Amino acid sequence: MPAFIKSFLKEWGLLIAFPFFVSSCNSFFAEPRYIPSGSMLPELKINDRLIIEKISLKNSLPKRGDMVVFKSPHSFDKKLISSRLKPLPKKRYCFFMSFPPMSFIPGLRDQACDAYIKRVVALPGEIVSVNNKGEVIINNKLIPEPYVSYKCSLPLFDNCGEFENIKVPEDHFLVLGDNRSNSWDGRYWPGSKFLHKKEIIGKAYLRFWPLSKVEFF
Repeated sequence: MPAFIKSFLKEWGLLIAFPFFVSSCNSFFAEPRYIPSGSMLPELKINDRLIIEKISLKNSLPKRGDMVVFKSPHSFDKKLISSRLKPLPKKRYCFFMSFPPMSFIPGLRDQACDAYIKRVVALPGEIVSVNNKGEVIINNKLIPEPYVSYKCSLPLFDNCGEFENIKVPEDHFLVLGDNRSNSWDGRYWPGSKFLHKKEIIGKAYLRFWPLSKVEFF
C-alpha cells in the first residue's frame, strides 16, 4: 500500500472512528460543552468549558436563574422548520457532523444540530414582559437579575425583542441570554417565544476550563 494512503488512513481514519468511540462511551448523566458565543456574557465567556448534568431535570423542572442547555430552535420551532428546504437531520447525523473532519467543512453541519445555553427567566403560568432594555417583568414586577450586565442601552431596530404580558404555557419556559444586547433567544424565535421542557438537555453544573475560573453553578 502506498505510503500516502497509509498516512491518510492513519490520520483521518482515527478522526472518523473517534465519534463512534465517544458515542459508545456517552454518559446519560453528564456531558461536556463549550461556549461558542458571547450571548451569556459576563457569566460565561467564549470558549469556556462546562459540565452539563442531565439527571436533576428528569423528574423536576428548572428554576428561575438556572442556565440550561437545550436543542436548537431550528429543530423544534414550527416556523423555522417550515422554512427549511430539506428534512430535519437525524440524531446520528448531528452527532457525526460534530467531529472533524466533517465539522470543518463549511455548510455541511445543520443548524438544527446545534445546542444553545440560556438562562431560565420565566416559569409556566407566569405573565411575562420584556422591555426595550431587555429587563424582565413577571406579573407586573421587575425581577432582579444580578447576572445581567449588558442591557440594550440603545435599542434601534428591534427594540431588544420587547413584548408585553404573555402567559408562559404549561411545561414551557422563557429563556434569555444574559447579554441582552447580543443574544438570539426566546424574544426572537418566530414560532413561539417559549421553550418546552422536553427540548432541555440539561443544566450547567461545573465550569472546568479555564482553570482560573473553575466553579460550580
